[in-house]
Amino acid sequence: MRFDLIGLTLFFTASMGLAILTGRYIGRVFRGNSTWLDWLGPLERQLYRLIGVDPNEPMTWQQYALALGTLNGVWLVYAFGMLLVQSVIPVWNQQQIPDMDWMLALNTAISFLTSTNLQHYSGESGVTYFSQMGVLMFLQFASAATSLSVGVAVVRSLQPHTSRNVGNLYQDLVLSITRVFMPLSLIGAIALVLTGVPMTFSSYSVIETIEGVSQTIASGPVAAMLPIKHLGSNGGGFFGANTAHPFENPNAFSYLINLLNVLLLPMAFICFVGDFLNRRKLAVILFTIMTGYFLALTIPIVTQELRGNPAIQSLGISQASGSLEGKEMRFGTLASAVWCGVNVVIPAGTLTGMHDSFTPLSGLFMLLGMQLDAFYGGVGSGFLYMFLYLIIAMFIGSLMIGRTPELLGKKVGIPEMQIASVILVALPLLYLGATGLAVAIHNGHPDVGWLSNPGYHGFTTMLYEFVSSAAGNGSGFEGLGDNTPFWNLSTAVVMLLGRFIPLIGPLAIGGLLLQKQYVPPTVGVLPAESWTFGLLLAAVIIISGALSIFPAATLGPIAEYLTQYHF
Repeated sequence: MRFDLIGLTLFFTASMGLAILTGRYIGRVFRGNSTWLDWLGPLERQLYRLIGVDPNEPMTWQQYALALGTLNGVWLVYAFGMLLVQSVIPVWNQQQIPDMDWMLALNTAISFLTSTNLQHYSGESGVTYFSQMGVLMFLQFASAATSLSVGVAVVRSLQPHTSRNVGNLYQDLVLSITRVFMPLSLIGAIALVLTGVPMTFSSYSVIETIEGVSQTIASGPVAAMLPIKHLGSNGGGFFGANTAHPFENPNAFSYLINLLNVLLLPMAFICFVGDFLNRRKLAVILFTIMTGYFLALTIPIVTQELRGNPAIQSLGISQASGSLEGKEMRFGTLASAVWCGVNVVIPAGTLTGMHDSFTPLSGLFMLLGMQLDAFYGGVGSGFLYMFLYLIIAMFIGSLMIGRTPELLGKKVGIPEMQIASVILVALPLLYLGATGLAVAIHNGHPDVGWLSNPGYHGFTTMLYEFVSSAAGNGSGFEGLGDNTPFWNLSTAVVMLLGRFIPLIGPLAIGGLLLQKQYVPPTVGVLPAESWTFGLLLAAVIIISGALSIFPAATLGPIAEYLTQYHF
């Protein structure tokens, strides 16, 4: 155990080093400096001509948001239509997989469009190779590029000059894909193939087991999909078992590669912020807060799982190896718990164990990590949540000392504060309201058959599904019969609102700040680049963010914990 902890610590340290280098590289990409991928320039220019856009045309935040909504609408229609007719597409239908029901197709299209990748189907039996590659993987690149582009636009709006130009969406999208996600995905795919991850378009294999029973072994172009699944904070599994499947995660080397891919770009984006704005101290403060909260959420999950499950221990079963129920035995309790902590803080939402089997208080910290979504968070989108907390903390802190709120030389007014407050209030209302509706329906019709484990645990299961949907995480607590009209349609609505409200809101705030006159800082201004403000920011996150889910948590994981320990 000691050596495992040392190894994970060294791995995390190495990930931070790579993130610093990657953040600087991203800064060069979006400043227009030369990079080793400049040979892609002619291809990018051909692409701009093909779609009929001028990549150098400046956009206001309203134009940026309109273009964003239009493109995402086109992608949604395409994905929805392809999933409805996937059985008749004449290529890459390995097992004659049928079309999706329209409600499941709508849920799946919205899920991958919003980078949530909530899957109400089993990957190897629900979609064809064509749908995996031409629809779902396409959306994983597009949605990740959308998050990164909006994040870059908001950071660009914090520069010390006055303008209405937040950048060009089309250029940001293309650069995100060609200069960031594509090369990293290619490197990741090659590395995963070398660890044993399959990459084939052959049909599934049928074997005869030692019991004399025929069994179908699914494979496919798995290695191509996994890197963008993790790099883009997406999380959709090629297989129903996700990263617990041995073809997605065959050994310890693939575990580390996948975990690095999850961590790399969200961490690198904070380094990019400091490099792009030339405010490295601010980046250090934000990175420290994020890392502190990441550890504060992950360590309790690890501790709870290593301590074991008292309900199982009461049966006389040793818990010396921790709570092994639902864990991936090839990696053990520690590795599965660490993976869980990383993937609820960063909304990739991938699994190496079933969260339904984790101990009750682990479920509490999972909910907190997903709901806050600001500690590294998604690629670009994690900073957007932190940006909202920055606005609120600066507003509160400045008023406490009797000064005008200013963030990096731009005055923070009532409109910016209102937008930030509305977003941070709207999201809890979204998932709590949806959970309340689900509970009312289940209590009115207990025979609906949604839950395999009712009571407090069942409440947590339904709450988790909606928090995961709103936060763009996409992992399931499992134990929920989710491929039903209610769950397909309700989570689709929650995913759409939970995705685009936190994208458009910060973009609007950034656009408003960019239009304001830059004022050099004076001694009377609360500086954002100070550890005092960092402490205030950390407190604001807890007060305005974490406490919003606490009343619901008392009805779920906390109540289950108290009941389990007979308090």
